Amino acid sequence: MILKPRDRYTLLLLLFCVGLGFSSFGQAKPFVLTTEALKRDVAYFNSIDSEAVVNFVSNSQSFEWLAKNIPLFECPDSAIQQIYNYRWWSFRKHLKETPHGFIFTEFIEPVKHEGKYGAISCALGHHIYEGRWLRNQEYIRQYIDFWLIKEPTFKPSKFHSFSSWLSDAVYNLYLVQQNKEQLVKWLPLLDKDYERWERERQLPSGLFWQYDVKDGMEESVSGGRRVQNRRPSINSYMFGNAQALSKMGKLFQIDSLVDKYNRKASILEKLVVDSLWGSEGDFFRTRHPDGQLAAREAIGFIPWYFNLPPDQVEFAKAWLQLTDTAGFQAPWGLTTAERREPTFRTRGTGHSCEWDGAIWPFATTQTLKGLANLLTNYRNRDGIDRELFYEKLHQYARSHQKNGKPYIGEYQDEKTGYWLKGDNPRSTFYNHSGFCDLVINDLIGLKPGSTNRLSIKPLVPDTWDWFCLDNLAYHGRTLTVLWDKTGKKYGKGKGLILFVDGKRVASGKSLGELTAKIN
Repeated sequence: MILKPRDRYTLLLLLFCVGLGFSSFGQAKPFVLTTEALKRDVAYFNSIDSEAVVNFVSNSQSFEWLAKNIPLFECPDSAIQQIYNYRWWSFRKHLKETPHGFIFTEFIEPVKHEGKYGAISCALGHHIYEGRWLRNQEYIRQYIDFWLIKEPTFKPSKFHSFSSWLSDAVYNLYLVQQNKEQLVKWLPLLDKDYERWERERQLPSGLFWQYDVKDGMEESVSGGRRVQNRRPSINSYMFGNAQALSKMGKLFQIDSLVDKYNRKASILEKLVVDSLWGSEGDFFRTRHPDGQLAAREAIGFIPWYFNLPPDQVEFAKAWLQLTDTAGFQAPWGLTTAERREPTFRTRGTGHSCEWDGAIWPFATTQTLKGLANLLTNYRNRDGIDRELFYEKLHQYARSHQKNGKPYIGEYQDEKTGYWLKGDNPRSTFYNHSGFCDLVINDLIGLKPGSTNRLSIKPLVPDTWDWFCLDNLAYHGRTLTVLWDKTGKKYGKGKGLILFVDGKRVASGKSLGELTAKIN
């Protein structure tokens, strides 16, 4: 029998799977922190919730489930600490068991545009980035299986209803959990998926187009539920996906795959810079079919989510719009369009899903991830520093409220913080963004790697005298990261310290970068 190239490639991956053991993290005990603070928070969250919908883990079971699955965290900022626990508590609400495995829903109530079992692919990347820190990885593994294997067989399939950075998210899941036996199954499917996006959305120029509604960003200032715009969002996603596929190919020594996606990523990087960067406005913008560039939108920060822009001052200037009140800075958070835009917030108020300026946690998550990448991976920052990241993350945490109680919904008025869907039940516990990953990966700065080397690059403010991230599952081990300026808070020593399974492996006197070998 003569195998076609794709068949040989698939067979190689399947053969590679032989001999790979199934690894999972067992129950571990916190090294420094206790679960008492989590228990108090969960009791409070349960007390203010009518629990109209119960999925796999009920409120009464939530503390036990969270204590087994999430990294514990404490810090001097009460807003960030409470919302860290709240977002895990609300994330758990969306865990749903279906006949085809576990999924995470986006809405807590049914909506018209959802797929089977309530599945929606729009925030899939956010879900995986957040869920990669869970100790029991079966939930996220089955969720990815659902979208790559089962959901495309449904009629109609909703898999490509929205743009996606799925391959990038899957690879970043691997960096935390080292799940080779799963990655070997997903890689050929992700390869096919990229090719499908090329067939459906790639222009002869090589750039990708998308309707704003299919980016999950309808009624935008760049406009167009039916306009085939070249948007920074989908083009950045596809760049990130190509980079991830190249790295996965390298992991399995598939040179053809590495070359294929290195080439695609390189071409797309140049096209985004050449075609979507508006030099007069110092920003990545949507380009209309007639060639005109649109106003600045938050999607112009997405290229940094994937480290796409060149490390040059010219590009770093885009981030000055984050502190400009005519740009994206507003009393309650970061707007989705620049406030100087003449049509800012003119398309309605809560009747549809207006992305013409209101605050969307989905976009805030992407912007903060991009800002963290600028601060940790770029030399040219044009005066942007970690204090800005902390300021915006704190503001994001404070925005998680309604009537003075913890809340996460769809989108907010930028001046008042009013949730624009009002009391619409569909908006409650809206699982369309991330928060905990921003704390773990960016604020505390735990940077996963494909080798046994781990870096910690904190973005915490100098005003913090202490913090602790404990019971974090990583590469089959359990990590504890703490900062204790005096050594008196935790009694484990002074400075920034990393423990692996309770053993001290690295430390530093300041809040600078820390590297260690994880055996």
